[in-house]
Amino acid sequence: MITLKSPRQIEEMKQAGRMVADCHKEIAAMIRPGITTLEINDYVERRLAEMGGSQFTKGYNGYEYAICASVNDVIAHGFPDKKPLRSGDIVKIDIVAIADGWIGDSCWCYAVGDISPEAQRLMQITKECMDLGISQAVAGNRLGDVQHAIQQHAEAHGYSVVRDLLGHGVGRELHEEPNYPHVGLPGKGVRLKEGMVFTIEPMLNEGTYEMKIDADGWTARTADGRLSAQYEHTIAITKDGPLVLTSQD
Repeated sequence: MITLKSPRQIEEMKQAGRMVADCHKEIAAMIRPGITTLEINDYVERRLAEMGGSQFTKGYNGYEYAICASVNDVIAHGFPDKKPLRSGDIVKIDIVAIADGWIGDSCWCYAVGDISPEAQRLMQITKECMDLGISQAVAGNRLGDVQHAIQQHAEAHGYSVVRDLLGHGVGRELHEEPNYPHVGLPGKGVRLKEGMVFTIEPMLNEGTYEMKIDADGWTARTADGRLSAQYEHTIAITKDGPLVLTSQD
């Protein structure tokens, strides 16, 4: 069942969203060849505590880290580690914060040093897909309108959209209804209503949309070893249109 949030609850959710956005803005300044994803992990955990919130993911279903750090062909749920990032890498940093019982969730893709034109294009189109999906997240539309906008733009540029990892509702729990893939048909699916809060988080691959899971049970990689990019915001449906709760602006 989809739980609708009141305007006051959506206002309260902004705090966790701002904390996540603040961390991403700082990470953008930190990303460089030689830094490790474990250093970023430790920074995020410390920074969220300084702001009066906390990380959510450590301990969630046995996960051991404060962020997910997914490099190159890793689609999502990669473990932070001590391996230095190299120029040419792209890394997806997924942060989930909790503040006063409410959750904010956002993933951003970062270029490390000088990346290839192909990697830059993948990142650009993925970000555009997220933005197009958000533009369709208005009361009265269907969830399929969001899904279709993403799928159409991705496939028009030669990319595939991951199907096995889902967007999801957000509130006091990380994964609420609706849970949905980022592919679909316009005019189909759940009717979007004021008070819905959910993520829009397309994952685009250079090759096949199929993926495989590492032996750790978490790390999701492209089945063909090609690059994957992701951008994610938590958004609320309001009478004035989509409100991005994790905006970095």
